[in-house]
Amino acid sequence: MLTYADVLAASRRIQGAVVRTPFLKSDALSRLTGTELYVKLDHLQATGAFKERGAANSIALLSAEERQRGVIAVSAGNHAQAVARHAQLAGIKATIVMPRHTPATKITRTASWGANVVLHGETLAEAAAEASRLEAQEGFYFIHPYDNAAVMAGQGTMALEMFEDVPDLDALVVATGGGGLISGSAVVARHLRPECQVYGVEVEHYAAFAQALAGQEIKVGGPTIAEGIAVRDIGQKPLSVLKALEVPVLVVSEHAVESAIAAYVENAKQVTEGAGAASLAAVLSFPEHFRGKKVGISICGANIDPRILANTLMRCLLRDGRLLRLVLEMPDRPGMLAEVAKRIGELGGNILEVSHHRLFSSPSVQDAQLEVMIEARDAGHGEAIEASLAEVFVLRRL
Repeated sequence: MLTYADVLAASRRIQGAVVRTPFLKSDALSRLTGTELYVKLDHLQATGAFKERGAANSIALLSAEERQRGVIAVSAGNHAQAVARHAQLAGIKATIVMPRHTPATKITRTASWGANVVLHGETLAEAAAEASRLEAQEGFYFIHPYDNAAVMAGQGTMALEMFEDVPDLDALVVATGGGGLISGSAVVARHLRPECQVYGVEVEHYAAFAQALAGQEIKVGGPTIAEGIAVRDIGQKPLSVLKALEVPVLVVSEHAVESAIAAYVENAKQVTEGAGAASLAAVLSFPEHFRGKKVGISICGANIDPRILANTLMRCLLRDGRLLRLVLEMPDRPGMLAEVAKRIGELGGNILEVSHHRLFSSPSVQDAQLEVMIEARDAGHGEAIEASLAEVFVLRRL
């Protein structure tokens, strides 16, 4: 069983090898969530994620013989970069196995730390099987991303810093993949502030811990923006900690994670990946657990592909009603486009895109069809623009 002493020893061991990141109150996010919300900015680590803590502790504990053999790890990205970086700092050869569809940003950055990157399999489980094969074939020392006592102790140092900075937290909300971070955090919280309620967070397609804790068969799979916590084979050591400390795990939707990413960008001016936004998604999705309380969360990773970030923000604008995609049916005669622009402009809307179709889309040769994307201040403003256009044209939303 992982102990507080293990985490404390890890903290001393990795001091100077990782960044002691800020843990700051966010007024904007506090207002949004109805809490007193503190955010640990662990995406400010050199590799952009908390995983450096566990990797640094594991590598610091290697024997001379193990260092000579080199290390191998399997990861969708953040553990990969962490092991690659700290192996490079220690002068150790590192091989990293990643699923084929890992975001390009994470693959490139892992290789930039000098690791030999092997892309294998469609899932993390398939990549792990290949890592096991290479471990046996080449004699590498395997650094498990979460089912490893040294990794768990290292990850727990993030929560240790949080309680050192804000000792009276009422709740701690932790993104949960394989379980290294949540188990280390729970041990620290139980020792330093037993009354603080610790929650794990999983996404709906990968709710393996929630299923295991409920005694259910683990059934996971499917696409998710939170690929950093998309884990099928959860750690048995972390699971034993969560069972012993009775840590509940909240399950959030894909839309909730996307909305949390957008909330960080707009309200806190911070960029996060899907897994890094999971804890905020839980606070937003389960307000009854957190309202009026002093809550600690973290941006535990920010290695998001720029294209995915851009698409996520656009999807959230559409869902929030700040972007309208409308199709208008109109008579094909002069002045109709001017009437559309006039009505949108008078209400302060901003036309972003226009596509005018005459030949194939309209129901009549006497009609034309206009597809228009409009930027509005908020949902109410968008509804006012839509109502004005509906006075003259037949329209529908896309």
